[in-house]
Amino acid sequence: MGVTVLQQYPVPENKTGTYVIELLTKRILALGATQQGQFLVDCESYLSHPQMGTTKTVHILHNSEQPASVFSILESGTKNIHVIADGLFDLLMMKLSQHYTSKKQTKIESKGPRFELGDFCVKLGSVTMNQNFKGILIEVEYRPCVMANAVWGLLREFLQGLLGPSVPVQPPQHLLSRMNEIYTPIDTIYQYLEHFSAYRKITGLRSA
Repeated sequence: MGVTVLQQYPVPENKTGTYVIELLTKRILALGATQQGQFLVDCESYLSHPQMGTTKTVHILHNSEQPASVFSILESGTKNIHVIADGLFDLLMMKLSQHYTSKKQTKIESKGPRFELGDFCVKLGSVTMNQNFKGILIEVEYRPCVMANAVWGLLREFLQGLLGPSVPVQPPQHLLSRMNEIYTPIDTIYQYLEHFSAYRKITGLRSA
């Protein structure tokens, strides 16, 4: 795997999420990309019970690019602790129901078509929470490189060419402190969690 950047794409007023996905699909196919199936990233969050003291939140995420892995991020004060485990971790969370309660109403996912274009992999994600459309996330991965600092300029140029000049492209908050470190799958998961957390705070419905 290479370096991945996750970018929010604004849905214009009076347009639907489906319209935007179709528009971006035509745009990337015109560049010569080929569609390679679908992708899915989902997140379910759990709150610790009051008797455990300070309330802690555990986020459980899955990414179809790493189907054998379960990603867990524990929010503990100012520090996040992450664990990468196998599918049995989901069963473990069920057994911990006496200590952690699932916030099922906030389960959120991004899914959609997956494209390959040379050394790039592009995913057009429609974000939904409880069947309600929340927005569009574009994931772009440049596979030959594992250092964000070395490839950020190329990723930004690619994103701006795909999304247009009206969409500001900035380094993801999570990557800013890791630009000179080796990129790993958990870095993609942290980016999704940042966006999912922001979408959860948005009230009101959009048209899918």
